[in-house]
Amino acid sequence: MTMPPAGRRVAIVTGAASGIGAAAAAELESRGWAVAGFDLRPSSHCSFDLSLDMSDSESVSNAVSQVEQELGPVGAAVSAAGYYEMLPVSEITLDKWRRMLAVHVGGFVNLSRAVLPGMIMAGTGSIVAITSELAIGGGSNDAHYAAAKGTLLGLVRSLAAEFAPQGVRVNSVAPGPTDTPLLAPDSPWRAPEYLASLPLGRLTSPDEVALCIAFLLDEGTFCVGETLNPNAGAVI
Repeated sequence: MTMPPAGRRVAIVTGAASGIGAAAAAELESRGWAVAGFDLRPSSHCSFDLSLDMSDSESVSNAVSQVEQELGPVGAAVSAAGYYEMLPVSEITLDKWRRMLAVHVGGFVNLSRAVLPGMIMAGTGSIVAITSELAIGGGSNDAHYAAAKGTLLGLVRSLAAEFAPQGVRVNSVAPGPTDTPLLAPDSPWRAPEYLASLPLGRLTSPDEVALCIAFLLDEGTFCVGETLNPNAGAVI
């Protein structure tokens, strides 16, 4: 691996193989960032690609160290890895609760713990968590997903308050239903009657979410503990 040109900024994007993570990686690369993609599957959008499970704290720590060695200090981290599952609460087993929390909450915590020391040492850095409009508005048959995404909102605000004085900004993006493979063709979020209920009348696109992420990293240097809501008006 060749080191990026001197002065090129380094970002980590989790879930970079598809959907919002892939769109974020591509957008950041287009803006001159050297992007390291973390995912269970290979990504074609990144300068550097590592396969790992974000719920495994040791694997995440080792991967971040490898990025720092190969690309340089990490200036930004985007936690987009995750999955979506609709189930009545009566069908959410303990294992399903644990896995949902381990991937979404554990993945964000593991990433943050691994990148924060370097950012604090540098006196600068930005972390963005991808949460969901369901964290704000809730949803029928979405209890474990909404709980995991809602927990992220509290974590983001707490980390923002703790680390802003040390130069590290922590924010989140809470998309509404987004046109990615996570939403099956027969998903109720794709139903014409649901789309008609949205002020914009359509799903959010991954590229639109990526623009919000890039804004928080590049232009939104005044944002600390904030949540942007690209949700086509689903929650106003």
